[in-house]
Amino acid sequence: MTDAAAPTEGLLDQQVREADLDRWLSSRLVADPRARADLIALYAFEAELLAIPTRVTQPLLAEMRYTWWAEQMDGVFAGVARKGHPVLEAVTDVVARHGLDRAPFDALIEAHIGRVHGEPHDLDAFYVGPMQTAVQVLAGPGHADKAAEAGRVRGLAQVGKTDDARAARRGANAALKGLPTAAFPAVAAATLIRAEEPEAVKRLRLVWATLRGRI
Repeated sequence: MTDAAAPTEGLLDQQVREADLDRWLSSRLVADPRARADLIALYAFEAELLAIPTRVTQPLLAEMRYTWWAEQMDGVFAGVARKGHPVLEAVTDVVARHGLDRAPFDALIEAHIGRVHGEPHDLDAFYVGPMQTAVQVLAGPGHADKAAEAGRVRGLAQVGKTDDARAARRGANAALKGLPTAAFPAVAAATLIRAEEPEAVKRLRLVWATLRGRI
């Protein structure tokens, strides 16, 4: 991390902490500062999308904002960052250095548009794709399939289907046996099924999950 990059990374880090405590806590398990910052950039992008319905009340206005983000993906994947936008600048850099696929980003935006119009949660778009992208950032390509079920566990928990999430853990953990240790922080948040638990308890659960390599 350079001195010039530190203020921006600090802002994104705080943004993610406020928007998604579980994944922010999971990112603390990444020892390498550069890799941790890359993960935070992805999560900050998601935080921006998640915040849109809280800022506008009309579905059409929300859709317009999501369309703007969809258009920005052209620049992100062309390696041309939108100057002055910390999240887009950071994501453009992460995409280029890790060779990330555009499809999960587009699918996530489309899923958000669907949600503002009352469509059901698309668990794969909201949770599986982003988790697989995070895994690639930490461990490189070739491990997406190992994280899919963990992404669904997290998704089920996030939409309140905690019993289903617990039931899906066995299959998720079987797949995670082949996941590189370095990538585990990208899936660790799936172990946090109860949203109301205190932060200290969540930290302990994450450490224990990491030691075992199981969610």
